[in-house]
Formats: sequence, structure tokens, C-alpha cells
Amino acid sequence: MISLRFRLTKGAALLAAIAVVASCGLPRSGPTKSEIFAGSVMEDGDAFVLLVDDRVNLVAGVTPALGFAAGFRDAASLGSDTIRPGDVLGLTIWENVRDPLLVPPGQNATVLEEVQVDGSGFIFMPYAGRIRAAGNTPEAVRRIITAKLEEQTPDPQVQVRRLAGDGSTVSVVGAVGAQGVYAIERPTRTLASMLARAGGVAIQPEIAQVTVVRGSHSGKIWFEDLYDHPGHDIALRAGDRIFVEQDTRSFTALGATGSQSRVAFESQTISAIEAIAQVGGLATNLADPTGVFVFRNEPEEIANQLVGRSDLVGTQRVIYVLDLTEPNGMFMARDFAIRDGDTVFVTEAPFSQFNKTISAVFGTLTSVKSATTALGG
Repeated sequence: MISLRFRLTKGAALLAAIAVVASCGLPRSGPTKSEIFAGSVMEDGDAFVLLVDDRVNLVAGVTPALGFAAGFRDAASLGSDTIRPGDVLGLTIWENVRDPLLVPPGQNATVLEEVQVDGSGFIFMPYAGRIRAAGNTPEAVRRIITAKLEEQTPDPQVQVRRLAGDGSTVSVVGAVGAQGVYAIERPTRTLASMLARAGGVAIQPEIAQVTVVRGSHSGKIWFEDLYDHPGHDIALRAGDRIFVEQDTRSFTALGATGSQSRVAFESQTISAIEAIAQVGGLATNLADPTGVFVFRNEPEEIANQLVGRSDLVGTQRVIYVLDLTEPNGMFMARDFAIRDGDTVFVTEAPFSQFNKTISAVFGTLTSVKSATTALGG
């Protein structure tokens, strides 16, 4: 009788010790699944908790697209001989008369080198006056000069050459092989050819973004889209600024994963499965595969579609739930697109907390057998 009472007393003491340890708040990587669900609007919280299915994937998978506006796409390529402000022209005039206007005595032609087009687009020609050059081709300028000189000398012969042009350049900076200022020439009239002229991109093409600034307008695309979608290979204009940079998007991984960190995107799109794989997968001795959560702030348009409402105003907190143990759970996670700023959190399995409690009381689970043996002794 004493032995039974002793065993019961020790058993009660053991249970009490386990209860005390469990109530003290054991170390863990984050909230439990039930604590996250408690934050739902259904439980007087301020977040919408949604189980991911095909419909949710369709709505939540919308990602901001990069591209150029019509003003960039519709601009025609500049001709290699189009004259612009800042260009330098070379002029040659022939006169077949005894008393020429411009040709020195004893010669049959005069050469005017380095005639620069001013900021307003004009040049000055003796006896012809101020002539509009910008926007014209050398041939058009030749005809204008010829017409003006014909009024003062018979049958003048004029040649106009475009020698150089400070006004027909673009600047290329950022993650390229050779930053610098480059002229728009016949081989470099478009964005792709100009980037090639600058040595190409110096980062992984998958995460390279190209921004073009033209006056007060700008557009950004993925570098790979220059080749996948030729319409993005826009024609360049004088003064364009081209900037190549690495994708700055990232997500945060926390909880029972191989590592917990802020992770940069390695491609244009990343699925939930890929995001988990990037941080070492689920921790096999801790993770609960039924409790993979993605925390995100959704704009009101998407939030209203997700919950079937129309009265939500402003950014809404949404928690997406992925259960990898469901028949199609892995497919849902594969199709769920991670976005910039997302937090991916994997909860710990209930057994891991129980294991921690037992370990805190006995040191290891192996000690339970010894304790049971002691109680029976």
C-alpha cells in the first residue's frame, strides 16, 4: 500500500513538474498555429486568414508588371543621319564662276569644317544666313543652302556631312560592363544594342532590371524581356539615361525552417515551395507541414476579391495558409507566388513543444524510461 501511494505521489509530482515547465513558456521560433488563427477577423483580430486554393492563387498571384509606356514603345528609330542640336557638320561648296562668293581665288571649292548646330537647332552659313538644321537630314540641309546661295551665285554645288554629335548621345550607368556616354549610331539605335555596346549587364540576367529615363518620364523592364518580347527593345533618343540595377525585392523566412533570414529574389518569380527551398526547407525535427503561413499586406482591390466583399478600404492584412499534407497541398504551394516584402513563417509541430517540455524536465526523452523504471521500483 505504501509502495502504491509512493508511486502515485511521484507520478503526481512528475505531472506537476511537466505542467509547471510547460506553463513557463518554453523557447520557440514563433507563434503556434492556433495563436495565428486567433488573429483572424473571425476571432476579433485584424487579419484575414485564408486557406490557399486555386481561386486564392488566381487572385493573389497578380504581380506588378514592368514595361514601357506607349510613348517609349511607339517612338520610331532615329536615322543615323538625322541632325540634332549639338551636332557638328562639315560643309563643302563649289562655285564655277569667275567671282565666287565663298571659294578662295585659284580654288574651285571651299570647306567649312566643324560647323556646330546650336542649342536651338540652327547653323549660320555666310551669304545664306541662319538655317534650321536640327530635325533635318544632311541632304535636306544641302537643298536649303543651295536654294539660298542660288539667289547670289549661279548653280552652286553643296555637300553637307554630319561629322559628330554631342546631342545624339545617351548615358549608360549601373551594372554594365563599361559605364559611359555613347553616341546613337547606326548599330546602336535601340536599347538592346546600346547595352551590348556598353559591355552588357554585369549581373545575373535573371535579376537585372533596366530603367530608361527620358525627360520627366521613365520606364523599367526586365533585361530578359528585351529578348523574350522584342517590343520592349525601344528606339533611343538623345539625352536618354539608361540605368541597370539588380532586383531589390526580398522576402523574410522565419520559424521552423533550415535558416531564418531575409532572402533576395533569385528570379523574376518565386513560388512558396521555392522560397522554402531557398532557406533549407522545413526543419524535419521541428516543422509542422500543416502550418506554413505567408503574411502580406494586400491592396484593397485584391483584398476585396479574396474575401468576396466590396467595402474594404485601404491596405489589408492577409495571412495565407498552406497545408502541405493536403492531397494537392504541394501543388498549391508550388503555384502560390511570393511577392516583395512577404514573410514566410513555418510553425513548429505540437510534438516539438512536448519534446522540449520533456527535455526540460528530464534532460532528454531517453530519461523518461529511466523515470518510469524508477516509479515502478
